[in-house]
Amino acid sequence: MQRKFISLSLCLFAALTLSAQDVDKATVTGNAEAAAKAGSDLQKLENTEKAWKFDGTVGLNAAATGLVNWAAGGKNNVNGIVYAKLHLLYHKNAIAWETNFDTDFGMTWIDQKEDAFQKSSDNIKLATKFGWEFKENWYLTVLGSFQSQYALGRNYVTGYNDIISKWLAPSYTDVSVGIDWKKSYKGADFSIYLSPIAGRITSAYIGEAWNKRYSEQEALGAYQYAIDYAATDLERAAAQAAYDAAKATYEAGGYEAQQAAGEDLRSKLQKTYGTYGYDDAGEKVYRNVRAEFGLSFKGGIAYTYKDLKLSTTLGLFTPYQGKGFSLKDAYEKTAGAGSWETRDKNAYYFEYSNNNRYFGHFDVDWDVNLSYQFLKCLQVTLQTSLKYYNGTLIADKDGNLSERCQFKGVIGLGVGYSF
Repeated sequence: MQRKFISLSLCLFAALTLSAQDVDKATVTGNAEAAAKAGSDLQKLENTEKAWKFDGTVGLNAAATGLVNWAAGGKNNVNGIVYAKLHLLYHKNAIAWETNFDTDFGMTWIDQKEDAFQKSSDNIKLATKFGWEFKENWYLTVLGSFQSQYALGRNYVTGYNDIISKWLAPSYTDVSVGIDWKKSYKGADFSIYLSPIAGRITSAYIGEAWNKRYSEQEALGAYQYAIDYAATDLERAAAQAAYDAAKATYEAGGYEAQQAAGEDLRSKLQKTYGTYGYDDAGEKVYRNVRAEFGLSFKGGIAYTYKDLKLSTTLGLFTPYQGKGFSLKDAYEKTAGAGSWETRDKNAYYFEYSNNNRYFGHFDVDWDVNLSYQFLKCLQVTLQTSLKYYNGTLIADKDGNLSERCQFKGVIGLGVGYSF
């Protein structure tokens, strides 16, 4: 009996052991399959995340100066600039799509009666390029970019401040097809883009209602200024009488006369930014845009080391067009007596500027941005921008108009966040 019990117990133990092994194998197999599936899903998620890269810097820089009995002179002032620099990149297999958005807007308050609030910075830049990698680090690329500003720009001087720019006046839109070389090396991203098929649209767009409103403001601005800053009641009454007379004259046909003479605000800005054209007789034809076909080059470097970020971009554009008709002949035919050499260059600055828009004369955009973040939220920034546009003329302190190198530099300490 004891032998039978022992034999039965051994058989039962063996059966339970085999059953447990089968269960363990099924469990292990199921866990392995689940783990493999989870690993696959995680890998897919990681691949998706790696395909997209989003980074940038946003912040606010501010500075204030307070003076009390300061012998060296000066005025109390507060300056603030809001800025954002965003970068989005999609790169998977042979496809790369990169978008950059840079913008800033700044205002300054100065403790003075005249023009206490002044715009100090205003910039919009959007660029996107889509490329197909046909060889390692080499991409066939389509690029588009846009530059303009948000608010009215004025020439801040003593007296009435003339309007010198606005939204879409100017703006620069580039569309091109070319070859892009991109390489990453020791924390730095390099990019060089060359396009022999590039189009640039320069705009000085001003609608009719806006032009009529602000052309009147420009025509009567000096009279209004005299009223606002008259020292005595007698001066204010005289200034008001002068304003009323000038306004009556303007409403009687001053706007139409301005347009006919090319002195309305729209004509002035279109001259400034070179969007006018010429007919077959060499007469000026004003228009909202100038479209050109030419050669484009863009280069960029972006470098990050811990909390330090440096980026710089250089853009060049030159149109394929030639000089066109002889400006000298056109001047001597339409201006009457006087030689080309002795002409009034300020009166004919737009002819001079148009003569310089031909192949080999490059428009230049060079931007540098440096930022260092410390204490998690504080940031020191340095931003510089250098521009030179053929056809955009700027007056010097004596009022002489010519194409000039434009430069802006901003050093700031403020609240910022990099990601």
